[in-house]
Amino acid sequence: MWNDALAQAGGGAPPGPSRIGFLLQLLQFVPIFLILYLLLIRPQQQRQKKLNEMLKTLKKGDRVLTSGGIIGTVVGVDDSKAVLRIAEDVKVEFAKSSVVQVMVEDAK
Repeated sequence: MWNDALAQAGGGAPPGPSRIGFLLQLLQFVPIFLILYLLLIRPQQQRQKKLNEMLKTLKKGDRVLTSGGIIGTVVGVDDSKAVLRIAEDVKVEFAKSSVVQVMVEDAK
């Protein structure tokens, strides 16, 4: 009687092959995640690291471009803000994080 109850409780396929099938399905996603990392995540991290390094080395006299499209010359730099001269007598304060590029002067 106990043998019949134990035999009926097992019910179904052996656990080995279904686990292998599940692992194979998971292994199919590994290349997808690897490709996503290499094409999307890693380049974005490198760009962010480069931008942070550029913001750390920002100094007086640098000609910069802001995220709003304004080009100006840095006349003052703080930890969180930068003061730009955008015209002869016009100075504007910007968040330092709004600076997106340091413009290089063409040597003529």
